[in-house]
Amino acid sequence: MNNLSKVSEIEVFFRPKYKASERPKMTSSKDAYLILIDVWKEGLMQFTEEFKVILLNSANRVLGIVDIAKGGKDYVPVDMKLIFSIALKASASKIILAHNHPSGSLVPSSADKQLTQKSIEASKVLDIEICDHIIVSNEGYFSFRDDGLM
Repeated sequence: MNNLSKVSEIEVFFRPKYKASERPKMTSSKDAYLILIDVWKEGLMQFTEEFKVILLNSANRVLGIVDIAKGGKDYVPVDMKLIFSIALKASASKIILAHNHPSGSLVPSSADKQLTQKSIEASKVLDIEICDHIIVSNEGYFSFRDDGLM
């Protein structure tokens, strides 16, 4: 047997559980926040920073929410390749970035701003729209879109 036959098969699939008409529709940052706060484990939100992505179809219907990374008290490493490979796999047209601040602060850090800009640049190549980047805490939320930072 030669090395040419030692190639792994790669499967790419996405199995939605609900019809498009049954999925929540995102019309504002508050809609996104309400979904995020519902799925976030409130107890952990106060201890570790986590990064999630809401995947949307072209009609702003939620395809799903993906846990991208978990970090420490004030930092979470985010891999762009992971975000966009999942978005492509789910045939998402749009995404909403989200992470929490365990401190409760809703002020975006310079790293948060840089990550948002890096994501926007990466999304242009793949034709996937970044609708917003939302910072979540038990105190409320901050929307980059609403605050004019996108």
